[in-house]
Amino acid sequence: MPDVVVIGAGPVGTLLAGELARRGVDVGLYERRPAAGGGTRAIGVHAPVLSALESSGVTERLLAVAARVPRGEARSAGRSLGSVSFARLSTRFPFVATLPQAATEAVLAAGAPEPTRGATAMAVTPRPDGVRVSIGIGGRPTELTAPIVVVATGAGGRDLVFRPGAVRAHEYRDRYLMADAATGARDDDDLAVIHLDGRGVLESFPLPGGWRRFVTWDQPGADPDPAARTTRLRDALDARGEAEASVAISEATGFGVRSFVAPKLRNGRVLVIGDAAHEVSPIGGQGMNLGLLDAATLAPLLATWVRTGEAPDAELARWEARRVASARTAARLAAANTALGRSAPRAVDAGRRALVRAMLTAPVDRVFARAYAMGFDADA
Repeated sequence: MPDVVVIGAGPVGTLLAGELARRGVDVGLYERRPAAGGGTRAIGVHAPVLSALESSGVTERLLAVAARVPRGEARSAGRSLGSVSFARLSTRFPFVATLPQAATEAVLAAGAPEPTRGATAMAVTPRPDGVRVSIGIGGRPTELTAPIVVVATGAGGRDLVFRPGAVRAHEYRDRYLMADAATGARDDDDLAVIHLDGRGVLESFPLPGGWRRFVTWDQPGADPDPAARTTRLRDALDARGEAEASVAISEATGFGVRSFVAPKLRNGRVLVIGDAAHEVSPIGGQGMNLGLLDAATLAPLLATWVRTGEAPDAELARWEARRVASARTAARLAAANTALGRSAPRAVDAGRRALVRAMLTAPVDRVFARAYAMGFDADA
C-alpha cells in the first residue's frame, strides 16, 4: 500500500508525485490516459513556479528545452500600444519559459514514479484511517486503500471530491481558435505579441525551435467545421500582418473557457489540486501554473505527514487558504483579460485601446507585468 495515491498524471499530478518521491514518500500514480501527451493549451511556465522547482533540479531541465520570453507588446493596426519587460521585476527568473505541455510533462516525468495508465477512478471514499479508491484498471474494477489521496485529474474528476452542483462552474460565451505554426527566425523571436482591435484579440507567443502559438477570439456560434475554423484563424492572422504564419497553419482547434474555484481543497485525508480544484480562462496563461504551485507547496506538508504519522493540520489550513486566495485572484485577472479580448464596436475599441496604453505606461506597467507573471500569487 503506497503512502500517497495521486490520481491524475498530467503536469500537476506528475509534479506532486515526483516531489513526494524525492522526499522518500512511496507514491502510487494513476492516470486515465493510455499514453502521455495529447491536446493541450498550456505553454507558459511563470517565475514563481520556476523558483519553487529550482531546488529539485526541475527548473534547470525545463529551461534546457524552453524558450525564454522576457517582454511583451500590445499592438493595434500594426502600431504599438505599449510594452512590458519582465526584466524590471524583482524576480530570479525575469521571463516566461514557454514549451509545449507535452514537453513539460516529459521533464516532470523524469523525476516521478511511472504511472499506472488506463486507470479510471470512479469513487474516492474518505475513512477515519484511510481512503478507499474505486478504480478501473484496464477495464477491471479494483479497490485501493491509502492513508492519503490527492485528486489531480483536471476538471473531469471533480465529481470524485465535490457533490454535483455544489460549486458551479461559470461558462463564458467566448470561443477561441488556436494553432502552432513554424514561423522560423524573425525579429521578435523573444517577444509575446497581443494584437487588439475591433475583431478581438490575437495572441502570439514564441515557442522553441522557431515555432509560435497563435490564439484568437472567435465569434460564438461560428461554423465549427474544421476547415471553416482554419480559414477564420488564417483570416485573423492576415488581418494583423501575420501572412507567413497564416500560410504555415494547416489546422486550427477551437475551445471555450470556464471559471471554477472551489472554496475547500481538503476533506480529511483527501486533497484536490490543479484544474479539479480551480479552473480559470487560459487567456493569461495561469491555470497550469496555479496547479504546479499547488503541488510544489503541498509536497513538503504531505511528506511531513507521512514521516510523522500526524497530519500538519495548521500548516495544511494555511496552504489551503493561500491556494484558494491565489485561484480567486487568477480567476479575476483571467476574467478581465477575457473581457478585454472580445470583439467590440469602434467607439468601445477606441476606449479599450486607450485603457491598454494607460496600463502599459510607467509606473502602471510594472503592476501589469507583475500580474501577468503571477506576482500576486500568495506563494510567489
